[in-house]
This record gives sequence, structure tokens and C-alpha cells, in this order.
Amino acid sequence: MEELAEAAGITVRTVRFYRERGLIKPPRREGRIAWYDETHLARLRTVAALLERGHTLNGIAELSDAFDRGRDVGELLGLGEPTEETPVRLSAAELADHFAGQDTPENLQAALDLGYLGTDGEEIVHISRRLLDVSSALVREGIPLAEVLAAAVTVREHANALADLFADLVLAHGTEKDVERLRPLAKSVVEAELSLAMDRKTGEGRPADRPADTH
Repeated sequence: MEELAEAAGITVRTVRFYRERGLIKPPRREGRIAWYDETHLARLRTVAALLERGHTLNGIAELSDAFDRGRDVGELLGLGEPTEETPVRLSAAELADHFAGQDTPENLQAALDLGYLGTDGEEIVHISRRLLDVSSALVREGIPLAEVLAAAVTVREHANALADLFADLVLAHGTEKDVERLRPLAKSVVEAELSLAMDRKTGEGRPADRPADTH
């Protein structure tokens, strides 16, 4: 414990306190010897980074508990199922930076429920680089992360419905291999329709006004 405290730049008393609060996991024991490893040191550094960003110990404890109860990376990524999305590995401090300190326990739990986040040891895994970049960009534009995550629930429902529609259409005339082969066509249709819908929503893309009747 003394070696861990020295490496983390804190006191032994603080390490004990963090362990009692559940902020770090118990050490591996061999007889009367307690062994701490790099995962304990990484968690202590994460706690320090979150404290610097204004998080309370109660909030950090809730975050730690949520991560510890989160799905691991294998479950998050569907145990090897094919995906076009690139997962991203982050520390808790890096996640906080992405979302300007809005990584509250409530928002974290919402992201876990959506399947956006999982854990791999002491690392956090976000399932999609694109979703991470877009959601953090929306937060930087002033949209609260809680509202971004709430909207994501509705987007997920519509995306699932569109995927079912396309799969049923292809399977009526082909096989499961055709569904994957024709996947880019489905994406193109959705992107084009969304673009047109956004045009209609913002008043863009309307037919040009006809010339005035001269009769």
C-alpha cells in the first residue's frame, strides 16, 4: 500500500479511505501480503483527474460503480459480430474531457444502457468513434449531454425499424448474405432521405418560385 500511495502521489491514509469508499478494488492477497497492481494505480490517477475537474467523491464512487457494473468489451461489441464502427478506448478523465464535465453518473448510466459504453479492465470502451465525435460536437455546440442521450434513444428506435424494413425487403428476394452485401445501398437511401428531410425542416431545397403570372 505504501508503494501504491507513493506512485500515486497520495498518502497511505488516502488509499485506505478510497478503498473503504469502494473507489479502488481490494488487493490480491497472498497470506498477510496485499498486492496492488497497475489497475489500482490507474484508478487512483483517474480519481485524481476527476477531482481536479470538480467531481465529488460521492459522484466518483457512483461513476466507479457504474463502470464496474458495465458490460465488458466483448459483450459491448457483440462478441465478434461484424461492424463498420471503430471502437475507442478512453480513460475516465479523457471521457470527461470529451463532454466538458457533463459525464455525471446519470449520463454515464444512460450511455451504458444505450450500449455506447463498456469496460475492458480499467479502460472505457466507446462502441463507435463516429458516435463519440458527433455527440461531443453537439455538447460543444451547447446541447446538454442528457438531451443528446435522450434523443439517441429515439434515433435507436427508428434505426432499428429501418434496419428491419431493409432486411425484410432483401430477405423476401434473397439471403442473409445479400443483406450484408447490399448494406451500403440501405445506408445511401437513409442518408439521402435524411438530407431531404433536413432540407424540408430548414426550408432549404424547395422548388424555386415560379415566375409571376403576366396575364
